[in-house]
Amino acid sequence: MKAARLVQGVLEIQDLPRPTPKHEEALVRMSSAGVCHSDLHIVRGDWAGLPHSMPLGHEGIGIVEELGPGADRYVSVGDRVILGLGGTGGGYWCGACEYCLRGDPRHCAQTKGIMGTFSQDFCVYAKSLVTLPDTIGDEEAPLACGGLTAYGAVKKLLKHHILPGRRVAVIGAAGGLGHYAVQIANSFGYKVVGVDIGEERLEFVRSLGAHTVLSADEAAAASKSFGGVDACLVFSAKLAGFDLGLQMLRRGGLFVAVGIPAASEGNLQLNMFEFFRRDPTLIYSAVGTVQDMRELVEMAAEGRVRSHIGRTCSLEELGEVFEELEAGRYVGRAVITGLGR
Repeated sequence: MKAARLVQGVLEIQDLPRPTPKHEEALVRMSSAGVCHSDLHIVRGDWAGLPHSMPLGHEGIGIVEELGPGADRYVSVGDRVILGLGGTGGGYWCGACEYCLRGDPRHCAQTKGIMGTFSQDFCVYAKSLVTLPDTIGDEEAPLACGGLTAYGAVKKLLKHHILPGRRVAVIGAAGGLGHYAVQIANSFGYKVVGVDIGEERLEFVRSLGAHTVLSADEAAAASKSFGGVDACLVFSAKLAGFDLGLQMLRRGGLFVAVGIPAASEGNLQLNMFEFFRRDPTLIYSAVGTVQDMRELVEMAAEGRVRSHIGRTCSLEELGEVFEELEAGRYVGRAVITGLGR
């Protein structure tokens, strides 16, 4: 089978043996895989501490072709499934520790991530798979990470008592994750303030249904005119987006970090007097659970959220797509199609 791998920091398309599913694993013949900004960070070596050689890709759609022992309790051969869970926590979790039992399996000490969906065949923990209706096409593979991560972030608004009807900013609203957050938050009943750069991207945010659309260079000042936002979801890959989110918050607001800038950008800094004066709640939101994925699939089937695909490609074109993503040459998501052929 063909698969994309990072080998000593270099992207390679390799011919590898077809894997065999182990206990409670399913072998999935991949149909499509989404290209996430985090894949670019991994290939470029932006995040300190990650290996320089590893499988690539963590979101996709495919057909179950073979089951390992015990996997038949969760899926069947022939099922069309979506897989990913944001790249972490979807490969295995124990189900019995305090983190698993409170619905946060990504912190389980035994958790394993999903990496390697940029391949024709992929073995995955069967419990992490969610079946798809025929109404959801293969182009919706990015729901498995981009969509799920945005959904998990929006759900945290309710957990922190930011109720529908309140004003919520989405920083990086035209991006691969942000465009989902605009749709989901709007569907939940929030007044969405979409923030991005460039008229083409801002027009795209308007088309998604944002109530207010602001350019990043005017967002801080404009937010003061309505007293700031109750919450800010930051999907930016740049620290400047995080600083902007803090500036837009009203006193006592909720700051939800989602993006992860390159390590070379340094650290997020806080003015402690401003921190004291404005008293924000700062949290990080990563990925989501299998149940979150089921709920998001239902939303997609109902037409309340969809992936905007700005680029499709073959596996062999992956290097070109990374260059285009880095340069911001397309809006929305990229999807590798025809993987299983």
